[in-house]
Amino acid sequence: MSRRRIGFWYRLAAVIAKPPLVVLFKRDWQGLEHIPADGGFITAVNHNSYLDPLSYAHFQYNTGRVPRFLAKAGLFQGSFVGMMLRGTGQIPVYRETTDAMNAFRAAVDAIERGECVAFYPEGTLTRDPDMWPMNGKTGAARVALLTKAPVIPVAQWGANLAMPPYAKENRLRLFPRKTLKVLAGPPVDLSRFEGQEPTPELLREATEVIMAAITELLSEVRGEPVPAALYDYRRARAEQRRKAAEEGSK
Repeated sequence: MSRRRIGFWYRLAAVIAKPPLVVLFKRDWQGLEHIPADGGFITAVNHNSYLDPLSYAHFQYNTGRVPRFLAKAGLFQGSFVGMMLRGTGQIPVYRETTDAMNAFRAAVDAIERGECVAFYPEGTLTRDPDMWPMNGKTGAARVALLTKAPVIPVAQWGANLAMPPYAKENRLRLFPRKTLKVLAGPPVDLSRFEGQEPTPELLREATEVIMAAITELLSEVRGEPVPAALYDYRRARAEQRRKAAEEGSK
């Protein structure tokens, strides 16, 4: 299983994106040694800003192992961004459609070709009020157990300070100059899940192990203790609706 060359389109993307990243931000990169030199693998990354895919991609590009992101299918339609996503081999995700499984098949194929597939297990920007990772979805665990590829947890911090998620004004806050921190850890140990039927319960448990590894790394990056429990967005929304219903009935 060999490593795929970076290719023209990824190099073009780097030529466009790297200069402003280098000029506008400081960098604190750690754990580069955990990115495999050869063979297919998965990275599982926390997501706290619309800017953080560039920060993380810059980090990994410098290892010579470029990530293939799973991204919303709508981003691939037309436009310069869509052209770049297609050219760099990113993987479209068709949410809540019969084509949704195609992304996982494409991810498996990419890993078997010796590539890196990057998962944001949360599936969207974190909604945690304190910017910790939320509960994860099971796609990364499913692909990992199917391919037996190593899962490298990655935590990042700093892009959210330059472009906070869900801010009323999505404008960059460049000054004072922010530090984009990225920390990769050793492969997550999923050996106890291998060789078993991938039931929803098993996949959820494996996902919890992956999310715990990411959260531990983010705790190290932030210099803060790990939260007692990961934020459950669905539960939080249900609680908000319940409270709203109670207020409305008064």
